Amino acid sequence: MIRKYQPAVVLANAPYDRHPDHGRAAVLIRDACFLAGLTKIETKVGGKLQKAFRPRAVYHYIQALHEQPDFAVDITPFFEKKLKSILAYKSQFYNPKSKEPATVISSPEFMEFIRARAVHYGLPIGVRYAEGYLVNRTLGVADIMNLI
Repeated sequence: MIRKYQPAVVLANAPYDRHPDHGRAAVLIRDACFLAGLTKIETKVGGKLQKAFRPRAVYHYIQALHEQPDFAVDITPFFEKKLKSILAYKSQFYNPKSKEPATVISSPEFMEFIRARAVHYGLPIGVRYAEGYLVNRTLGVADIMNLI
């Protein structure tokens, strides 16, 4: 699918996180992006041979554990939509009527944590809400005047 859709950037789970599957997914995604760029690996989609393609970057969004981000992106205009998207997974988050066992993310404090984390990453870059990301390489900047 990487070869078929050719994304310039791939967003992945944090390389290390509270849930072990998150870190494993991060490794799988990073490896898939690398392997998709190898010409000696042939893949077909719908019987059609796909050309080798490697995304320019894989960025890992920070999840439960505290990490110092390598960079932060202003998400202020989209933050409320992000919360609504998270809450679409109703079975995993706080519901006072739920009979399921309590988890970290099913606590009423978890959504406060999401908001506080966004404020925490937003403050240093001068915005209300930001998302923090980790990278496995040095980032290049084309125009230093566009940094905030």
